[in-house]
Amino acid sequence: MEQLGEETVSYEHAQALAEIHAMTFAHAWTDGDFLALLNNRNVSGLLLREPLSSGGRTVGFVLVRTAADEAEILTIAVHPKWQNYGVGRRLLNRIIERLHADKIASLFLEVDENNKSAITLYKRLHFEQVAIRENYYTKTGGRKTNALVMRRENV
Repeated sequence: MEQLGEETVSYEHAQALAEIHAMTFAHAWTDGDFLALLNNRNVSGLLLREPLSSGGRTVGFVLVRTAADEAEILTIAVHPKWQNYGVGRRLLNRIIERLHADKIASLFLEVDENNKSAITLYKRLHFEQVAIRENYYTKTGGRKTNALVMRRENV
């Protein structure tokens, strides 16, 4: 994984982000959704990609929105082929480093209560559950699940 390249997300990445999002979430965002988000000066992101010798494909990304001294992870997604190899952890660690440098005090995220591997990762990175949003996510078939709101202080 050390060979993965790191880049700041830009408009040119919208299609790749949408493709990975579609592989990861039942209700995925389109490239237009990503373009609209990236048009907001308070939204930034980071992606990891394979070396050019391996195709240079994007393997994961994270987007955050900042306001004053707080930030929110809007989405994080890792290509299924690259899951469980530390890509998500590396993305989170690197974005936290960037937010720390920008003097961000608190970082929030929402996660499906059934996404146990993500919840475990977030807890290892010092996020704590602070609230529940009932029936927040709509799954395939219309089933609803709750979102856990998690926060990390002292970013």
